[in-house]
Amino acid sequence: MLQNMRKSLYRCDICGKSTTRSAALDSHKRTHTEEKPFQCDICGKSFCQNSVLTTHKRIHTGEKQVHCDICGKSFSNGSALIVHKRVHTGETPYHCNICGESFSESSCLAKHRCFYTKEQLFHCDTCGKSFSSSNYLTSHRHIHTGEKLFYCDVCGKSFSENSNLTTHKRIHTGEKPFHCDICGKSFSVSSSLVGHKRSHTGEKPYHCDICGKSFSLSNHLTRHIRIHTGEKPYECDVCGKSYSDRSALMNHKRNHTGDKPFPCDICGKSFPTNSRLNRHRRIHTGEKPFHCDICGKSFSLNCELTSHKRIHTGETPYPCFLFLCVNLLLMKQLDEQSCSLCFSRLWVRLVSQIKS
Repeated sequence: MLQNMRKSLYRCDICGKSTTRSAALDSHKRTHTEEKPFQCDICGKSFCQNSVLTTHKRIHTGEKQVHCDICGKSFSNGSALIVHKRVHTGETPYHCNICGESFSESSCLAKHRCFYTKEQLFHCDTCGKSFSSSNYLTSHRHIHTGEKLFYCDVCGKSFSENSNLTTHKRIHTGEKPFHCDICGKSFSVSSSLVGHKRSHTGEKPYHCDICGKSFSLSNHLTRHIRIHTGEKPYECDVCGKSYSDRSALMNHKRNHTGDKPFPCDICGKSFPTNSRLNRHRRIHTGEKPFHCDICGKSFSLNCELTSHKRIHTGETPYPCFLFLCVNLLLMKQLDEQSCSLCFSRLWVRLVSQIKS
């Protein structure tokens, strides 16, 4: 009896949750008040629990105390290891009660739900943009401050979030830990795998409420909406040019820096973007992934396929009137005083001068 009384001795007066220790109740209450008294002396980030601060500091020190017993990968905390293991098991324990889609992380589910509920609880006091979680807001604020605390020890590139650094490092290591169980294709980030799987199912759950177009990934919808709004939130600090998505800005900035961080592992040639590297690799591999659905001919580039298809359709989208005038004049099929194609005496005069 006494033991049961002790178990419910400390009760939260906001939500009614009970704890056995007063310290645990104080820690719990900070989830309501958003108080964060524990501050990192390296980057200044604050936390509601001292244990979370201790875990956070390992990001700066590089300390990784827990290891995956399947692949040997190391992590700074146990929760990150638990999430990682779902890559191997395929477990997705967080389910959307609206559409039934499942996720390996609760944060991914929370972000997904926002597209249905439109609930945005955390607001940026600089630009007014709203977010579904405080973590997303913290990440967003780095856009305004330009703060990048996480550095790649291979190429020196810096990032505002440790998760972005982790993803970036896979460019150097070639690691692709996310595998499609349908076709076996591998990806460096889980979101790419989720989007890829929809190429098999044809699922496009994200709809534009302006034009009705549908997308397989939420970030594709976000980029698409900017076509309607004209929004270009990513501005180059060198020349002032603006872009609708961050990757386009990063690619543009390499025009100024000359940075080419994507080397070919076969010949060593480097490229400013991963897409250009992928195109280049097809020279070595002979891969031709773009197929004509009329004659079956294959091409290494999509633009080559587009040009090829005009052989079948007869499409000639790029007229050159001067070129036509020159050829007709040389064949003596065009009067030198006027041109029936472009109705311009000027072109004919120019061609006559060239001919003479």
